[in-house]
Amino acid sequence: MEKPSEEAAGGQNVKEKEEAQTMPDITEEEEDVESFTHADILDIFEEGLARLVQDPLLCDLPIQVTLEEINSQIALEYGQAMTVKVLKADAIVVVQDASVLDLKKAIRRFVELKQQREGGVRHISWRYTWRSYNLVFQGEKLEDDRVRLKDYGIRNRDEVTFMKRLRKK
Repeated sequence: MEKPSEEAAGGQNVKEKEEAQTMPDITEEEEDVESFTHADILDIFEEGLARLVQDPLLCDLPIQVTLEEINSQIALEYGQAMTVKVLKADAIVVVQDASVLDLKKAIRRFVELKQQREGGVRHISWRYTWRSYNLVFQGEKLEDDRVRLKDYGIRNRDEVTFMKRLRKK
């Protein structure tokens, strides 16, 4: 077996020295960040969200707001999203070119967040819901999940309702 030449070993040492020089030293600030617990980081994040929700644009959002709700509200303000009112729910925000499936997902997220905030832990079978009910806009059933809402003629602030599906014989 041949031993590596001193040049090769010396080259490795030079490379290691270069890497050591390019590695930044850990500062006190980074050490402080590493000493935070998960709970501390969550508290800081929630304080930041609370300050963010005080903005006039976002003031109508709930205290325990999610990032998705903030992004939806901003998109709505810039005209990149629309509000669809759902009977027996509330105004649901979806992007302008949302499909029926996107609306169904938004309804599900809205209902689940509302239940969490009100303390309800009740489980809803969404498979049963979508099998048993159709979303309806101006008498037309929104049956195809791939069709965009605007293709059904749904615009900002329009109302969509639930209608019980008839059983097929």
